[in-house]
Amino acid sequence: MTNRYEGLGVSASKEEIHKAITKLDKGLFPNAFCKILPDLSAGSEDYCNIIHADTAGTKTSLAYLYWKETNDISIWDGIAQDALVMNIDDLACAGVINNIVISSTIGRNKHLIPGEIIERIVYSTQNLLDQLQKLGIDIYSGGGETADVGDIVRTIDVGITAFARIKRDEVVSINIRPGASIVGFESSGLASYENEYNSGIGSNGLTAARHDILDKSYLTDYPESCSPETNPSFQYTGKYKLKDYYTSNSKEFEIGKLLLSPTRTYLPLIRNILAEHRSHVQGIIHCTGGAQTKVKKFIKKLKIVKDNLFEVPPVFEMLKALSLCSEQELYQVYNMGHRLEVYIEPQYVNSLIDIAKLYNISAKVIGYTEEYHKEEIVIKTGQSQYFY
Repeated sequence: MTNRYEGLGVSASKEEIHKAITKLDKGLFPNAFCKILPDLSAGSEDYCNIIHADTAGTKTSLAYLYWKETNDISIWDGIAQDALVMNIDDLACAGVINNIVISSTIGRNKHLIPGEIIERIVYSTQNLLDQLQKLGIDIYSGGGETADVGDIVRTIDVGITAFARIKRDEVVSINIRPGASIVGFESSGLASYENEYNSGIGSNGLTAARHDILDKSYLTDYPESCSPETNPSFQYTGKYKLKDYYTSNSKEFEIGKLLLSPTRTYLPLIRNILAEHRSHVQGIIHCTGGAQTKVKKFIKKLKIVKDNLFEVPPVFEMLKALSLCSEQELYQVYNMGHRLEVYIEPQYVNSLIDIAKLYNISAKVIGYTEEYHKEEIVIKTGQSQYFY
């Protein structure tokens, strides 16, 4: 079923969104990962401003289910991290690795989301900022807004807006050329600055993941967790409960913890890469919306070949087994093993891999680029080959 994701009321390619903004000014560096504005405060020709906003998406609905079933309020810590990382890692891809100010926006249905959850998210966000500061990254909270909007939000929506001012010559503008190597950085495992195993799920595709993995009882017990407009045949089609276990390579993983594993930040890693290779980097891609096809919106007359991807982590192995998405669609919805990739000339590859080792993150060459008559992504996995 090739339209599973759209059938759930979401889009991997976000074609309608891109169409809506096609006529807007693209900023000082049109091919940067984020929009770059002139320096609005001081009017300096040497500096620029970057502002970015994103949310934890429908991962909050999963957290809501887990909290209702277990009464474990700590599950909301991960949601705070999801919202933060989806912003700061996008900014890092544009060259922002320090001096960041963030503001939170939370919209809740007060009938279902009590004040202690808001408090937990707020303090968890501050704890994350404190941890990043200990890693040498200056990042601060400028406050935020919590709105009781139960008429339009079924449970809770958690978002962050991030702002930075940097020198224009520090901006990473994407200019990927033929002959580049693609270094992928694994999304799962245990980075040196993480406290527990990260499944790699990130914050994309969680609508499909929730409905593909969890069973129909969630629709009956928690109808507020699902849009009533969604085709009933797509709603909660899986076989698991959140406290069930999935076995992979003789290891057991709790389903809820796999799906709600907090989005890993690559910010410390990107900081080191740019410190050593800013002038060599042709592009940094955060494989979020669009997943392994994300890079396509930043290239011209180029073929991206990914033929040496990481082994699929357990969470994506489980999704492949149960998803109503086709395998080709899975690579547009989920990162499938790496959520960050750097495009660079082959002679610098080993240096990037060594930098990743400093943080206990696996990295390797996952593909290459070549000249082509149009923009195309080729993903080769096992005996299959997919074109986008």
